[in-house]
Amino acid sequence: MPKNSKRYATAVALMEEEKEYQPAEAIGILKQTATASFDETVELHLRTGADPRHADQQVRGVTVLPHGVGKQVRVVVFTQGEAMAIAEEAGADHVGNEDLIKRIEGGWTDFDVSIATPDMMGKIGRLGRVLGRRGLMPNPRTGTVVQPDNIARAVSDAKKGRVEYRLDRDALIHVVIGKASFDESQLLDNLTALMDTIIRARPGGVKGQFVRSAFLTTTMGPSVKLDVATVTVLKVE
Repeated sequence: MPKNSKRYATAVALMEEEKEYQPAEAIGILKQTATASFDETVELHLRTGADPRHADQQVRGVTVLPHGVGKQVRVVVFTQGEAMAIAEEAGADHVGNEDLIKRIEGGWTDFDVSIATPDMMGKIGRLGRVLGRRGLMPNPRTGTVVQPDNIARAVSDAKKGRVEYRLDRDALIHVVIGKASFDESQLLDNLTALMDTIIRARPGGVKGQFVRSAFLTTTMGPSVKLDVATVTVLKVE
């Protein structure tokens, strides 16, 4: 079996085995362990008590992180008529309809979020095989299918740091909360906003404990176990 690097071993040594850390303390440790040569991504991983096999226990939604995710978000908008000008003024990177659809059919997917107005959904349905597997298909449940008068806000939210969370088949949730270069207070603000949203989204069908374990990790570093009782009561003031 491959051995962990000395850098990784040094990072592990900063933590107490099996200890569950308070959110602020965990973030402080992550900042110390993020010693890679690039700006590592910080992620939250939750194990839930939800059963993804049941429709009434699905967990999916979006939230806007107050300090963004630490990267430029490229947004495309599928729309037509006057709404095109609204999307462009709001800062969308690419706006179009049939021309944009054909470009994507040709293999172009150089964007992070796609937004559409309802009148375009019938036309972009044929992009499902391309965008669906990349998680880029507009969806009303994630706020990416919007009426023309809501386009500006949708684009703005996407640019600010809109993140999507969803339950996977193993009842886990994995979400980016920022970069290791962020201040500790910024990462804590982002974690708070995300946890507040997820806890509010608890499905009625879930019985017992909703969040059973929680970890923070960086791209190249070890995970830090969070105290569930503390992290699940984080609220945006």
